[in-house]
Amino acid sequence: MLIDLSLPLNLAQFSGGEDYVRKIVEAGHAGTHFDVMDKTFPLESFRTNGKVVDISHIRDREVEIADIAHVPLQSGDILIFYTGWVDELGYDTAHDYVKKSAELADATVAYLVDQGVRLIGVDAAGVQKPKKHAAVDQYCADRGVFIIENLNNVKRLLALSSPFTVYTAPLSRTDLSGLPCRVIAETRTA
Repeated sequence: MLIDLSLPLNLAQFSGGEDYVRKIVEAGHAGTHFDVMDKTFPLESFRTNGKVVDISHIRDREVEIADIAHVPLQSGDILIFYTGWVDELGYDTAHDYVKKSAELADATVAYLVDQGVRLIGVDAAGVQKPKKHAAVDQYCADRGVFIIENLNNVKRLLALSSPFTVYTAPLSRTDLSGLPCRVIAETRTA
């Protein structure tokens, strides 16, 4: 079974004015994407073993290592966080949605990098608050880890009883600061 984790895009649904929307789209930051942070997406990250964790109940504090320590991570995995924000608020580039994130603590991000994950996915605008967004993306990219933002259908992964593989196919562009990508999960569950 295949699950499309990419947000379907229709630029007419975006608010914030035509110039603002054009700027977001032209930079590659609309919809499902990751921030390149002056790095190159490694082909080895095209296919990864997927893990998912539900953090939608954590709203009043940062996500700590203890909240995810039960997830059996292996080097090369993608860990996808279900925050519930895209389901709850809907995706819009100038809406409250862009202010919402997974709120991962710095120590949690460092833990994921130390565990050897290749990718971190989230159904929100980022893994930390907007004021820390660029810094955490750069920290991860400098260590060969990319954060995929604005995933969709993540709740469906929570119901899977078998392992799943994630395929991430970003555009091969060197002139963008964000790389739009298609993200597909594959599982043997029917």
